[in-house]
This record gives sequence, structure tokens and C-alpha cells, in this order.
Amino acid sequence: MADVANEGEDREYRMEELAEAAGITPRTLRFYRERGLIPPPRREGRIAWYGPHHLARLRTIAALLERGHTLNGIADLAAAFESGRDVGEVLGLGEPTEEEPVRLTPEQLADHFGDQVTAENFAAALDLGYLATDGEEIVHVSRRLLDVSSALVREGVPLAAVLGAARDVRTHADALAKLFADLLHAHARDEDLGRLRPLAKSVVDAELSMALDRRLREVLGSEARGA
Repeated sequence: MADVANEGEDREYRMEELAEAAGITPRTLRFYRERGLIPPPRREGRIAWYGPHHLARLRTIAALLERGHTLNGIADLAAAFESGRDVGEVLGLGEPTEEEPVRLTPEQLADHFGDQVTAENFAAALDLGYLATDGEEIVHVSRRLLDVSSALVREGVPLAAVLGAARDVRTHADALAKLFADLLHAHARDEDLGRLRPLAKSVVDAELSMALDRRLREVLGSEARGA
């Protein structure tokens, strides 16, 4: 994973020093290490030494989280970089994102979802990529998704069901994205792909709207016939 900054080549840090320099807690640093988001430290006996490339990687992770990337996605990017694949285009550095990540305390998360913030639901949201942790804070990947999912929960839809539906939506959304990305790549210049992206999104929005109308009419019609 390409790193956004470099430090003096000779500087080495103990774990606590590196965490402080990166603005995270040692617990978060340990979590990143266990997830493979940073490379192993150099060991000297029982002491682990981290170098400037570790600090640069941690700053890259922080920048990607701010841009709305998830820890799962960042782990994939790290694996791609370590294997020698080109991840510049995947990172999309310099390209805007429509989704605004939200930083929350555990108490604020509970304000959105109440007693449905269970260990099972939290783990499912982490696995889905909706949530990530950064020290004592929780990062939600998208303010829009946070608002919509909490509104559904307030309307009585269980959070577990919302997350299950989100997983299915992700599968279909990935398929639609591939369809339109392939279409545009085949018939437009590469430099025009970003400009044409909103057109593809509008087609999906319109089709989904009409599909929802049809499905809701069918549901209401079947209920009326059964009454």
C-alpha cells in the first residue's frame, strides 16, 4: 500500500512511541498489526522496533479512513501492494467520494441504534465494512448509510435484518457497478469515465425506483386479495 509520507530513515520507535506519533492508541496499533495492515516490526530480543515506513503506513491508513475506506478494504489494498500489484487506481487518491465517514463514540452509536448494538450486530457491521475502529472512536463509512439504517431501526426493522439486507444489496451493487464500468470502458475514453459516472448512477436510481414501485404494488395487491 503506497504510503502518504516518509520520515527520517534512521528513526526507530517502540510500540508506544509509534502509536503516539501516529495519534492512535497502542491497542489500535496492535489491532492493525494483527490484521496485517502494517508489516512486522524488527525484533531485537524481546523488543519490537518500528521504523519510519510503519509511521507512514499508519498515516496512510488514517487518510484512507477519512476518505471513507474500510479496514477490510484497506487490508485488501495492503495485500495488493505487498504482492506487487498496482493499487494507485484502486486507492483513487485525488478523486472525491460522495460518502462522508462519521466518527462516533460508543455512546453516540447507542444513540442511533439503542439496545440493538449487540456484539453480534457490531461484528456483522465490522465484517460488512460499515464500521471500523480507531482508538476509542468508531468510524462509520457513510453518513447516508448511518442515517438510513438508524431510521429503519426506529421504524421497527431489526438491525440484524438491516445488516443482512445490506450484505445482499452489496452483492447486487457490485454486479451493477461492474456492468456499467465495463460498458463505459468499452465505449468511452478512459479520461471521460469519471464524468460519465453520474449517468450510470442515475440509470440505477431510476430502475430501482420503478422496481420498488412495482414490488410494493404487488405486495399491497396480494394483501388486499387476502383480506
